[in-house]
Amino acid sequence: MSEAGATGWPEGVARHVLERVDSTNAEALRLAPQLSGPAWVMARRQEAGRGRRGRAWIDPPGNFAATLVMRPEGGPADAARMSFVAALAVHDALRDLCGASLNVALKWPNDVLLNGGKLSGILLESAGSGSHVTGLAIGIGVNLAAAPGADEIEPGPARPVSLKGETGLVVTPDEMLDAIARSFDHWSRQMRDYGFGPIRAAWLARAARLGETITARTGSAEMTGRFDGIDETGALLLTTAQGREVVPAADIYFGSG
Repeated sequence: MSEAGATGWPEGVARHVLERVDSTNAEALRLAPQLSGPAWVMARRQEAGRGRRGRAWIDPPGNFAATLVMRPEGGPADAARMSFVAALAVHDALRDLCGASLNVALKWPNDVLLNGGKLSGILLESAGSGSHVTGLAIGIGVNLAAAPGADEIEPGPARPVSLKGETGLVVTPDEMLDAIARSFDHWSRQMRDYGFGPIRAAWLARAARLGETITARTGSAEMTGRFDGIDETGALLLTTAQGREVVPAADIYFGSG
């Protein structure tokens, strides 16, 4: 999968494993100025994890919380598309660890589903100003051991699930880190060498509800239509009764909402 081989840690990528941290994204961005190359930061306990739009991300013991910090090539749009690389990495790492029959799928823009529930979330945060991105933190949380209760989190489009709860399988955070690092290395090389095209095709091959009716909700609008994929920027393509809509950001609900 990479120059380091199918079982080795990716060459040139640092690894930091911490017992406790506020947020792996925050710690990664604090480390960024000192780094000579990409680095993974994993915490066994994350006490102030964050999700999209400032939502809390709850991390019971045994779950996976890690961030890859890197200096991306290109501008903010190129950095944003790394979320699709991360989603592919999580999906493929889970299949590598648990078998090809694991019922995982990718939900736009940055979730990984197991049996239709939310198993993993991805959060990108960047450092820099304007069109100059000096550091990119790609935070990944995976509910390996336990999912938060409904009273612990803000209601979202998909119920939270855990790998152990849904399948009985036990994967440790360290095993998850190794597998994700290898898979991310593979897909990031594809992006570097061939652009977003292969990433887009691979993401769509793993996408949940492609061709089905979904609802996209933004802060001020709601649109329901057929999920027709993503464009070359990563935006959602939705065919509604009014025609084709290109949606750069939204929460997605399956069915009619």
